[in-house]
Amino acid sequence: MIRRSAIVLLALVSSALCSPKDQAISLVGEAAKLVQSVGKEKAIVELNKPESRFVDGEFYVFAYDLQGVLVAHPKNAKLVGKNLLEVPDVDGKFYRKEILEQAKTKGTGWVSYKYKNPESGKVERKTTYLRKVGELILCCGIYEE
Repeated sequence: MIRRSAIVLLALVSSALCSPKDQAISLVGEAAKLVQSVGKEKAIVELNKPESRFVDGEFYVFAYDLQGVLVAHPKNAKLVGKNLLEVPDVDGKFYRKEILEQAKTKGTGWVSYKYKNPESGKVERKTTYLRKVGELILCCGIYEE
């Protein structure tokens, strides 16, 4: 029992010591494993759940298809199914085009823009980690106040 408690405590401390970027990369990595193990369609269903293991406060995994349609967003279901490539952020940046381009050319990377934080309700700077997995682009962002 003591050994199990020590392992749980170590995992909690380790998680607390992770940088926000590491946490975003880790969540996307876990989502990638899900896509590879259960397939695209079942993974999309899971990624759309507001209370899945891919949601941790303001950290959450969302996903686009290769045409720029948002196929998963656990915090804003109204956006799912829409192609948002022509919708800029508040500064006029077409960041979704950049996400798509980077995914297709490099497979992974970071894109910065401004977005409404669902936790605070404020428009904040956001840096999103992206990773192409098959026909999906999995993303997780970090809000910077």
